[in-house]
Amino acid sequence: MTEDIAKLAQQMIEALPHAHALSMRLEKIADGVAEISMPYDERLIGDPRTGVIHGGAVSALMDTCGGAAVMCHPQASGITATIDLRIDYMRAATPGQRITARAECYHVTRSVAFVRATAMDEDQDNPVAAATGAFTVERTEGAAT
Repeated sequence: MTEDIAKLAQQMIEALPHAHALSMRLEKIADGVAEISMPYDERLIGDPRTGVIHGGAVSALMDTCGGAAVMCHPQASGITATIDLRIDYMRAATPGQRITARAECYHVTRSVAFVRATAMDEDQDNPVAAATGAFTVERTEGAAT
């Protein structure tokens, strides 16, 4: 992966209004793998009785992380958009804890990239959510089908 793609992914995150509003931070990026986190924020609470972050914020984090994983895949061009994203929520994130999403782009066709992602708080053995998604992709020149 080139340093240019890492810069592009960072710029994408900084330019997205929702990523900025959620204070998303790019933690790691490598060939087809991205990790993005967001801090706990009381403005994002979905259930005031429990203090749990709204699932929509977790969804936005996982979607953004999936797109970053596609952007940094060696067979992708760095430009992508979400086609489909399925998220399974397994438990509420622990109030007060940073949520981190990790996504892997595991397969790229001529026009679609496939991604798996997981969202976790500090209990990394007990995921908050899991996702699978499909993203648009323009393959780089010379990439196999």
